[in-house]
Amino acid sequence: MRLNVAVTGLHAADNPAPGIGVIRCLHHPEKWDGKIIGLAYDALDTGIYDEGLLDHAYLIPYPNSGSQALLDRLLYIHEQRHIDVIIPTLDSELPVFQKLEPALRASGIATFIPPKPVTDLISKANLAELCKDEDIPFPETRIIRDPAELMDAVNEIGFPLMIKGIYYEAYTCNSASDVLQHFDQLRLKWGLPVILQKKIESEEFDICCVCDRDSELLGAVPIRKTRLTDKGKAWAAVTLKNKRLLELSARILKQVHWTGPCEVEILKDVKTGRYNLIEINPRFPAWIYLCTGADQNLPKMVVELALGKKPAALEPAKSGICFVRHAIDLVCPLEYIENLTTLGELHYSPDNKH
Repeated sequence: MRLNVAVTGLHAADNPAPGIGVIRCLHHPEKWDGKIIGLAYDALDTGIYDEGLLDHAYLIPYPNSGSQALLDRLLYIHEQRHIDVIIPTLDSELPVFQKLEPALRASGIATFIPPKPVTDLISKANLAELCKDEDIPFPETRIIRDPAELMDAVNEIGFPLMIKGIYYEAYTCNSASDVLQHFDQLRLKWGLPVILQKKIESEEFDICCVCDRDSELLGAVPIRKTRLTDKGKAWAAVTLKNKRLLELSARILKQVHWTGPCEVEILKDVKTGRYNLIEINPRFPAWIYLCTGADQNLPKMVVELALGKKPAALEPAKSGICFVRHAIDLVCPLEYIENLTTLGELHYSPDNKH
């Protein structure tokens, strides 16, 4: 059956969104049999202009434009192209897709995303409290909802510490001036709260996971980051086999009743050997294409789950598979950008209404 899949998160700069990696997974190992529809928030989202990835690209309104504006746009695209499945890949857009999920499903558009109560539970603002209640190891953390609380929390945690935005970005701070600088930056960009977290000497692991509707872990690819950006994002990594990481991830996701894809971030304290959960990101990571080399095509599994299928749990991911990210220049005619700017859409393949 030929399926048309729409994917968001097409911008790939120094902090790339996951959409490009998800689309590359859908094309792996052979070109996708249906159509890939890119959903972009800006005409200069870089992934739009990689002709080998997309059949069609459409601009959609930003999540803060409201759910009705997004629904109207998606239904228009659905009428033009017939969307079988949408895979949202950004934290900030997930709440509006959760709100629209019943209307999308009624129109024949499937998604496979966690429900809002669950994502609220694991949000950066609430995760520390959840871990305390569920006896999940977690670094010392303070949630700053009022700037007046900041320095008291800094004094309680001590240096070094991590300061994190509510959606994205994290910085190491070694002094009060570092904290003040990054606090103002994060507050202005993402709003409150801002999270302070004790920085421990550790080895960092990320595990990309997919759970079914019963919160059973069907696939998981663990990595160890080998090179980071200044924002702490993986620029190179290697897959590994670690039974303890997989068991801890499966236990945590079962406890929080997770459904869909996510990225579990865990630190291993080099002094004590203790594994600490630090984040659960409610979407695929930007490095998701690495999963194809590890014999776990998790985006294709999510498409199956969205369509109501029940895929079997995958064999453990292959270890010793590496990725290194690099930048390329995409060259395109000016008319491509003009079409997106003026018409809100761009088509690489002929009309093919499903």
